[in-house]
Amino acid sequence: MSNTAVVVGVGPGLGAALVDAFSQEGYTVLAAARKAAKVGALHDVPRVVRVDCDATQPSQVDALFERAASIGPVRVAIFNAGTYQRGTVVDTDPVEFERCWRVGAFGGFLVGRAAARHMLPAGQGTILFTGATASLRGGAGFVNLASPKFALRAVAQSMARELGPQGIHVAHVVIDGQIRGSEGEADAYLDPRNIAAAYVGLHRQHRNAWTQELDLRPWSEKF
Repeated sequence: MSNTAVVVGVGPGLGAALVDAFSQEGYTVLAAARKAAKVGALHDVPRVVRVDCDATQPSQVDALFERAASIGPVRVAIFNAGTYQRGTVVDTDPVEFERCWRVGAFGGFLVGRAAARHMLPAGQGTILFTGATASLRGGAGFVNLASPKFALRAVAQSMARELGPQGIHVAHVVIDGQIRGSEGEADAYLDPRNIAAAYVGLHRQHRNAWTQELDLRPWSEKF
């Protein structure tokens, strides 16, 4: 029985890179997305189980982790889901605002809760949350992104303080910059493979030197 990792919010960029990185670490990785079968970047990755999952639905999130636990102990859980629609405050549709919050914040809570329930009996595991520049400051036109990202950061902090003494490493990663979309782009953009390597590094940390928040940006990004 192999240990398992769960990545929620898998797309062709960072999500796929995270799945690949933890697969290379020897984990069976459950790659979760609303339509996981359509993520073509996973075709050549070994030890991957694709699972359709709506992260805003508690029953689907719980079923995802039950499936992971049936394969092997859940040692890693990564919440990488999010969505937003840019717009001014006065033009923002309340329904759209709530949808963005449900995916980016409520979904993070559900995934973190399910992961903790499976990790606590063993007293070990790593739960990682993908944040953004909007986790730290709300930009004009980004109310639909800043609200869930601020909330997700708070969830991560609360979980870290509660679960750390019980052996669970919880960390929040601020992605401060644009992620590279293709091999041909300059390194002024974040390479998803290098971001994924940082997540692996967080998981490998000894508990006497845990990081709770890590910020990643390309050399060209002003901050």
